[in-house]
Amino acid sequence: MASMESLIGLVNRIQRACTALGDYGSADNAFSSLWDALPSVAVVGGQSSGKSSVLESIVGRDFLPRGSGIVTRRPLVLQLQQTDKGQQEYAEFGHLPGRKFKDFGMVRQEIQEETDRITGRTKMISPVPIHLSIYSPNVVNLTLIDLPGLTKVAVEGQSESIVEDIENMVRSFVEKPNCIILAISPANQDIATSDAIKLAKEVDPAGERTFGVLTKLDLMDKGTNALDVLEGRALRLQQPWVGIVNRSQADINKNTDMMSARRREREYFATSPDYGHLASKMGSEYLAKLLSMHLESVIKARIPSITSMINKSIDELESELDYLGRPIAVDAGAQLYTILELCRAFDKVFKEHLDGGRPGGDRIYGVFDNQLPAALRKLPFDRHLSLQNVRKVVSEADGYQPHLIAPEQGYRRLIEGSLNYFRGPAEASVDAVHFVLKELVRKSIGETKELKRFPSLQVAIAGAAGEALEKFREESKKTVARLVEMESSYLTVDFFRKLPQEVVNPGNPGHPGTPVSTKVERGNPAASRGERGVTPSAINVDRYAEGHFRRIGSNVSSYVNMVSETLRLTIPKAVVYCQVKEAKQSLLNYFYTQIGKKEGKQLAELLDEDPALMEKRLQCAKRLELYKAARDEIDAVAWVR
Repeated sequence: MASMESLIGLVNRIQRACTALGDYGSADNAFSSLWDALPSVAVVGGQSSGKSSVLESIVGRDFLPRGSGIVTRRPLVLQLQQTDKGQQEYAEFGHLPGRKFKDFGMVRQEIQEETDRITGRTKMISPVPIHLSIYSPNVVNLTLIDLPGLTKVAVEGQSESIVEDIENMVRSFVEKPNCIILAISPANQDIATSDAIKLAKEVDPAGERTFGVLTKLDLMDKGTNALDVLEGRALRLQQPWVGIVNRSQADINKNTDMMSARRREREYFATSPDYGHLASKMGSEYLAKLLSMHLESVIKARIPSITSMINKSIDELESELDYLGRPIAVDAGAQLYTILELCRAFDKVFKEHLDGGRPGGDRIYGVFDNQLPAALRKLPFDRHLSLQNVRKVVSEADGYQPHLIAPEQGYRRLIEGSLNYFRGPAEASVDAVHFVLKELVRKSIGETKELKRFPSLQVAIAGAAGEALEKFREESKKTVARLVEMESSYLTVDFFRKLPQEVVNPGNPGHPGTPVSTKVERGNPAASRGERGVTPSAINVDRYAEGHFRRIGSNVSSYVNMVSETLRLTIPKAVVYCQVKEAKQSLLNYFYTQIGKKEGKQLAELLDEDPALMEKRLQCAKRLELYKAARDEIDAVAWVR
């Protein structure tokens, strides 16, 4: 299985790529669909419910602005990325790519200044989020969205609609089915009045994606506790409740570090007479791990739908690139010559990758040397040739007339059923090599310096190469399928002739008067006549006995292993012949043919562009690259699984 870090880290990387390439939150943002398809955790609570303290406890750093009234005035998309122990912690903002903040006091200041840049120094709010990534060995991989605190009345300096505006903004995040809701409620207030729980129940009535968090447990009146809530009696959710003890205002004023606060929190729950029995499932550290584990399970469930959405987006983006058109140049003959030279430069780089002059071609050998044998070893022959299945197949093949000599029909059915399993590894090898070739095409285009000036031609070459590779893949799949079909259509008779012949006792086991079967040695007339001194090679068996079926399964397994070894050697030959060799020799042949038929205007469209079109195409290409990178990363993680 893919690790939790690889799955959540995958989502974080895609989200950061979305942030880098698009201003997430704008109405015309092209990445909203991809972002929305990725699970995240939204932190919801009323003002002064302890939201900021919970976030800082999870991060282990004091980095959020503080104050009275509404402090969080823009959504903060917080991506936590766990690093190796010993590495220095740092933060990066989406609007300041490449700049590392190692002083978290500066992080707080930048959040405040970036908030004021959009909202001004007022108490108004904005739905445009701030993107912040924190890299630290003290965090778990997690994406959290800190939202403005829910409020009931507008204060001076705020519009009358502020209450509704905040609720609508928060609702726009938490109503998405991929959003996990972290509902923060103070323990020293009646849970029935919790703004966070009220909103969560509206968008998630079943409570399937809502985690309840109780803060300020240490501030409850003496003699009272929150066990009814924490143990799910007062308000039951599908997900567990978690209690948190935040730093006090005195701790904040004294700049008590978060590590000490975490330690005190652990001590509080461990020594509490009310919550001691729940200590292992309380606290900010447990909450972070719980959310990370849940996020992993959600990501696993969402991978198929995310992949489908990405593939659809890729198709739409590629269609958009074709729709944008190409600019017009002057000399058609020179344009054709230039295009052909650029294609040859690309072809040279591509062949260098395959032949070893550049890295990448060795991955094809890895498919044959590692992936294919591993896939063959994992085929479920043990299940197919189990005693129960062998008995079932042989009996069904006999029909109403039991076999007399050997269950040939049963053998054939077992073998044919076994050989069908080879189609999967054969086609998987074709697809794996196809993926390597596609990746080498992409890398070769990027490494061909002459092509960098002409993104349109890059797209055209990539499209033509992709179409050619698709054809090679289809032909390769047909060929490897034929290899499997050939093994199924004509069995190696000599293999079975060398086996001892079974002469079956057709009677029921234990039945009185069961006749004794005759032993016959193939090709030995003396043995068939029962002459003395002849040692028969046939085996007298009872067709109802367990040993009989085990022997059949063993014989079929030996034959299948022989075929497996044959296919392990022949599948790579077919794949190389149909895909790799063809890619080296004729990757762009069809493209050359089509280019030669184009007129001057059509050629110009490949080599020159209006600046506005160039910028538009560049942004489109970046989106396409993002989606392809996302798809490749998902494929890589899925392969690990």
